[in-house]
Amino acid sequence: MKPIIKNNLSRLLKPRHVAVIGGRDAETVAKECKRIGFRGSFWPVHPKRSHIGDHRCFPTIEDLPEAPDAVFLAIPKEPAIHALNKLNSMGVGGVVCYTAGFGETGLEGEDAERRLVAAAGDLALVGPNCYGIINYVDRVALWPFSHGGSYPGYGAAIITQSGMLSSDFTMSQREVPFAYMVSAGNQTILRLENFVDELCEHPEVRAIGIHIEGLKDIPAFERAALKSLQFGKPIVALKTGTSKLGSSLTISHTGTLSGTNELYDALFDRLGIIRVKSPSQLLETLKFICVGGVPRGKQLAGLTCSGGGATMLADYADRFELNFTPLEAKTIEELRIRLPPTATVSNPLDYTTPIWGIAEKTRPVFDTLLSLDHDVAIIVQDYPAPGLDDSKQFYRNDTLSFIAATKARNIPGAVCSTIPENLDKETRKFLVENGIAPMQGIEECMTAIANAAWYGFRRSEIQNSDLKQMFKLEPNEVFRQLDEAAGKQLLRKNGIPIPESRIGSGSEIVQLSSELGFPVVLKLVSTLLPHKTEAGALRIGLRSPNEVREAVDQIKSNVEIFNSAAFTDVFLVETMIDAPAAELMVNIRYETEFGFVMTLATGGVLVELLADSTTVLLPTSRNDLIRALTRLKVKRLLDGFRGQSAADIESLLSTLERLTDFATDPLNKVAEIEINPLFVSKYDTCAIDVLMRIT
Repeated sequence: MKPIIKNNLSRLLKPRHVAVIGGRDAETVAKECKRIGFRGSFWPVHPKRSHIGDHRCFPTIEDLPEAPDAVFLAIPKEPAIHALNKLNSMGVGGVVCYTAGFGETGLEGEDAERRLVAAAGDLALVGPNCYGIINYVDRVALWPFSHGGSYPGYGAAIITQSGMLSSDFTMSQREVPFAYMVSAGNQTILRLENFVDELCEHPEVRAIGIHIEGLKDIPAFERAALKSLQFGKPIVALKTGTSKLGSSLTISHTGTLSGTNELYDALFDRLGIIRVKSPSQLLETLKFICVGGVPRGKQLAGLTCSGGGATMLADYADRFELNFTPLEAKTIEELRIRLPPTATVSNPLDYTTPIWGIAEKTRPVFDTLLSLDHDVAIIVQDYPAPGLDDSKQFYRNDTLSFIAATKARNIPGAVCSTIPENLDKETRKFLVENGIAPMQGIEECMTAIANAAWYGFRRSEIQNSDLKQMFKLEPNEVFRQLDEAAGKQLLRKNGIPIPESRIGSGSEIVQLSSELGFPVVLKLVSTLLPHKTEAGALRIGLRSPNEVREAVDQIKSNVEIFNSAAFTDVFLVETMIDAPAAELMVNIRYETEFGFVMTLATGGVLVELLADSTTVLLPTSRNDLIRALTRLKVKRLLDGFRGQSAADIESLLSTLERLTDFATDPLNKVAEIEINPLFVSKYDTCAIDVLMRIT
């Protein structure tokens, strides 16, 4: 983002004066600005109306008193382009372009969008085809519909690509504290990453929520996300929509293992971005982080007045790899003294109904449980519905005891309802005012805590790693397939071990096999046979010259039947390698959107059947390679399963690093490398089968 656009974005976000251009939609903006409490100058522009709301209209843009910091533009497409040109010339800060009919509509709209961008120049342009911006901090609503949301002095900044979803967020009954709401629309000038880059600097923003349909510049997004990480502002992402792989690579097994969804998973993991599956999870995770903060770890204390609630807490903790801190003997003894005889002393703790709502009894129990080393405290409470208020004070009494106990220990606290709607608005507001997260639904609560705890660990890992930033190459869809022998020689030159081998014609290969030493593996060399097994172009375990001679004849026959054009009288014979501790598939390819990508999986013939895979974006760190391997089921074989020899992990990591360096060096013009299998043995690694494409 150019400095002048960044400066204009600051003006747009915190304007001294707002102009609105349009009719009915501009009138709505006037009402929303008044309702939220905007105190700056408000200037409607309309050629025929004398007033919009309480404000006198200016007939034309040229009649405005000065260049406004912010403009809401809601007029038809062609007049909007013309107006943007005028606004840019007069030095306006930023414009929310509510007008639709641009790139989202096809070729004709794309042409209009190009003219729109040219007219906007260095304006901070939001949209087009967007709802706009709500600044809850400074009370500005450049927004064409009624909106909800509250700001208790801090909150989340949410940036979406969907106008309706952003409006839905503001109307949610979840008491999420909001600082900013941005509907980015077509992102012609200002993109998601620009808003992340700007808003993570704002002290009132405690977390950032993003809804992504697609990213236009992933390296730029990475820079903004790492900046937010540095500022300690967690990003929570809801990714919707699917698309095809960015490149046309189809020769490898990887297409079935690593599509766009997996690439986004890898991107978010790389950057410490929390990924959620639904709008509710997005809001609940943002709420917990904004109100409670990021916990130091995964140790929990749980309080319920129901054995069923305690069991549900324990079940979800197990699912999300959270831990309820085991009780010490001294704590158990103290709790037994303070609890009724019917209580079972455990964590989570059912403190039972005989002391429910009696503050002088619950507070000592809560203090005793929380005296241990916990990172988060949770109490399950389903408040009565409005109109059933007789028992509400008992719930409130336990809430007050819980608040006091968590404050005394200085740990995040959450009041969690079993059923999401069982926390009324007054209670939710009361909890936020007291720094306790009102979490709606046990699953939602435990998901949010697990997300926040993961972020804390991942942020520390990234800050202590040597992560290098991503880069993009000029797209090139013209690829040249190398035969296996040529690909393997390139790997050998770059330090990746391959089997000892010889190359020759069918008449020469028997003698070459004898020179190499038996047993051997025989393959036909052809650029048209990326997968030799299916073509019958591979024979293993050959132990004599006669077996090699027979294998040559059989391979010739098989390939003629499979694809006669693929036959070449060139054979590769290799030393047969002993069975390893584990077989991996390693694929590195260039994706137009994401840059270089590595997929690791259980290798060999089971690669697609098991689908045991993980994806990492490159360049990466050794620590993240270790994390990636740990996510694979095959890691148990690498570690030595059931008394078998463990693999040489250090050799494997070195091989992966050398392979990464080779593939990502632009001079090597690599489009894709796949090794399947990569043998990982007790002492070393070896690339058994290789596919390679270069540009």
